[in-house]
Amino acid sequence: MMGRNQIGSEPATSDSQQTSTDRSTLLSKCLKRKKFLWTITGIIIVILVVTIPTVIVKTKTTNVIKLSTGTTEITDITDMIQLLTVARETTKMIKTTTVRTDITIQQLTTTANNPTTEVQSKPKCDKWKQHGITVAGGNEQGSGLNQLSLPHGIYIDDDDKSILIADTGNHRIVEWKYNAKEGQTIAGGNNGPGNSLNQLNFPSDVTVDKEKNAIIICDYENRRIIRWFRQSQTTPQILIYSIACGGVTIDKDGSIYASDWNKNAVTRWKEGDRYETIIAGGNGQGNHSNQLYRPIQIFVDEDYAVYVADTLNQRIMKWNKDAKEGIVVAGGNGCANRLDQFSGPYAVIVDNLGQIIVADFDNHRVMRWREGDTQGSIVVGENGGGEKADQLYRPMGLSFDIEGNLYVVDYGNHRIQKYELCTK
Repeated sequence: MMGRNQIGSEPATSDSQQTSTDRSTLLSKCLKRKKFLWTITGIIIVILVVTIPTVIVKTKTTNVIKLSTGTTEITDITDMIQLLTVARETTKMIKTTTVRTDITIQQLTTTANNPTTEVQSKPKCDKWKQHGITVAGGNEQGSGLNQLSLPHGIYIDDDDKSILIADTGNHRIVEWKYNAKEGQTIAGGNNGPGNSLNQLNFPSDVTVDKEKNAIIICDYENRRIIRWFRQSQTTPQILIYSIACGGVTIDKDGSIYASDWNKNAVTRWKEGDRYETIIAGGNGQGNHSNQLYRPIQIFVDEDYAVYVADTLNQRIMKWNKDAKEGIVVAGGNGCANRLDQFSGPYAVIVDNLGQIIVADFDNHRVMRWREGDTQGSIVVGENGGGEKADQLYRPMGLSFDIEGNLYVVDYGNHRIQKYELCTK
C-alpha cells in the first residue's frame, strides 16, 4: 500500500508541478495580454481625448487616425482583432461626431442667413433703441406749458441737458429742464406773434451762444435772426435782417451760420461784420453743385465744413471751408422712399464718427449715411407714420446730447422724442 502510495504519489507530484508551471505561464501570458490591452486602450483613450476636440473645431476636415505600433509588438491574433475592433468603433465615433458637428454648423449657418429666424427677428439696435421716449410735449397740440405746436428746431444744452425748442406754432422758444413735466417760455410767446423785439413770428430754429450766454433764433416770418440774452434784462438784438431763415447754427469761433430760402444760400456772420457772407449756394435756384433749392437746417463740423439740408433737391450737400461748390453726401436720387432717396430732408447733423443723420420728413423716418455711401439705412421710424413710441410723424429737427443720445423733433405729433444709445 505504501508502495502503491509512493508509486502513485510520484506522478501526482510531477503533474502538479507541470500544471503549476503551465498555469504560471498562462497567467503570465494573460497578464501580459491584459497589460498590453490596457496599454492599447490607454493609447486609444489618449487619441480620443486629443482627436475629438480637434474634430469639433475643424469640422469639415477628413479625420484619419493612425494607430502607432511604436515599440509595442502584437503577439496574438486575438489581440489584433480586439485592437481592430476598438479602432473601428473609434472611427465610427469620430465620423459620427464629425457628421453631427457638420449638421450643427450647417444649422447655425442656415439660421444666420434666414431672415425669418430668431437671430434676425430680434429688435434692431444698431446704434439707438427703436422706441423713443417723449421728453417734451406729447400732450396733443396746444399752447399749455406741457404742450407744443408744430415744433421745428431743437438745441440740447450739454451743461444741464435742458432742451430748447423752437415751438413754431406758439411763436415762442421754450426750455424743458431735464426730466421736467412741462417747459417754460424763455423768448416770445407771452406777447403773441408780432415783430416787436419782445415778440416772435413762427420761429423755425434755435441755437446757443455760450460765450455770450444768449440764444440765437431764426425768426422766420419776421425775416430776421435775433439774439435773445438769457437771464438778463438786455433788450434782444437783431443780428441779420431780410433773411428767410430756415436753420441756424454757430461754430466753435462764435460765427453764426444761417440758411436763406429766398437766396437759396447759406450765409455766415460774425461779430463786427456789417453784412453776412455767402458760403454755400447763392447762384440761383437749381440742382447744380454750386446751387441749392430751399435749404433748411444746417450743421457745421470742427473743420468748418457746412452740411446743408437741400430740401427741394432731396439731398444733403457738404461744402468744405472756402469751397466754391458742394458735394452730395446723401440722397440726390429723386423724391421717394427708397434707401437712396428722401422725401423732404429737413434737418441734418453729423456725429463724432462721421455718420450723417437726416430727418426724412414725408417718409416719417430718420436716416443714416456716411460720405461715399450709395444708400442710407433707417435709424428710427421703420414702422411708418404714426404716434406710437416706435413711430414718427414728419420729423423736422435733430440733435445729440453729450452722451450721444439722439433727439428728434416729431413735428406732426407735437413732441420731442429721445432715442437712447444701445447698450448691447
